[in-house]
Amino acid sequence: MKYIFLNLKRFDVPTEFGGVNRIAPVGDWGRYIVENTQEQLKKYDPEKVEFVQYFPEAHILGAAAARCENSPVKIGCQSIYRDDTAVGGNFGAFTTNRPASIAKAMGCGGVIIGHCEERNDKNGILAEAGVTDTAATNRLLNKEIKAAIARGMKVLYCIGEKSEEQEAWQEVLGEQLDIGLDGVDKSQVVIAYEPIWSIGPGKTPADKPYIEKIARFVKERTGGIPVVYGGGLKKDNAEMLASIEEIDGGLIALTRFSGEIGFYPDEYLEIIRTYLGE
Repeated sequence: MKYIFLNLKRFDVPTEFGGVNRIAPVGDWGRYIVENTQEQLKKYDPEKVEFVQYFPEAHILGAAAARCENSPVKIGCQSIYRDDTAVGGNFGAFTTNRPASIAKAMGCGGVIIGHCEERNDKNGILAEAGVTDTAATNRLLNKEIKAAIARGMKVLYCIGEKSEEQEAWQEVLGEQLDIGLDGVDKSQVVIAYEPIWSIGPGKTPADKPYIEKIARFVKERTGGIPVVYGGGLKKDNAEMLASIEEIDGGLIALTRFSGEIGFYPDEYLEIIRTYLGE
């Protein structure tokens, strides 16, 4: 099985506000993306490839409503809170937080947890409280993963090392896996590897041997959980990533990195065609 994930981050922000959204008005943005991708994705065998698109919360209802009958597109959200509602328990005292129950009720079947941007946020909050132990962040993410799976959602769990952590990559990634997946039903998880040190303008992308090495390590450490490349599946690296036996797919974000940068559905579909060779 191959997995193609789409992290739409905050690509909904219009350009006049400093964002990269040139494709649709904010109110129509989620619907527009689903409607302009699902028909073209129907040509792929659902037994061989899975497509999940992770939306900011404001767009989940529109995206879910836009799914046609037998749509190949699955809707996901961008992380959840570590606690949830329960009959006879907390019925909704979650101001500013998104419990798994509402994500599920809105139509989400999946969630992305532990993305480097989420990790940075949690690390920063903990640092303000004087906590610098990275295990604390992994424990919080573990609770999120368990809450999502308990609500019947599949999890894309992101791991990765920073430049200053590269020499100790086995310890860093091992801790993220061991603590993050402690007590978790691993059959409901896919791992996304983000080489944080190689992501961004002016940085050298991770090469094939390095990605192969990490993917083998993750599969050995987790007992064979599927691994996708989370450092950005794009047209430039799609063929290379497709040639790595240990990699089971990729995470797409931006599709255009120069000029009018941003996410464009037609370019997203082109990346998929290149990766899958169809």
